[in-house]
Amino acid sequence: MRRSIDDYPFNPADLPPGDEDEFSQVSWAVAIADDYEDAMPRVVLTVEEVGQAGYGLVAHLSPQLAKRLRVALGDALKEIGEPVAE
Repeated sequence: MRRSIDDYPFNPADLPPGDEDEFSQVSWAVAIADDYEDAMPRVVLTVEEVGQAGYGLVAHLSPQLAKRLRVALGDALKEIGEPVAE
């Protein structure tokens, strides 16, 4: 089973101010899959540079690693003063 959860195509407005060549233009997607030899469901995170479809990085995260990433993103949001949904 593979199922897309969310994806975000690159938007030039997302880049911080500065030299356009200084920052990577990336899109990301999150999916779930369980079609591995061990049949364990995983969260699949794909990050691709614009214009380089098929050459991105794909992380196959166990539930424990996906939770760790969720905590890290929440901690980063807190550090910059953003509320974190519980």
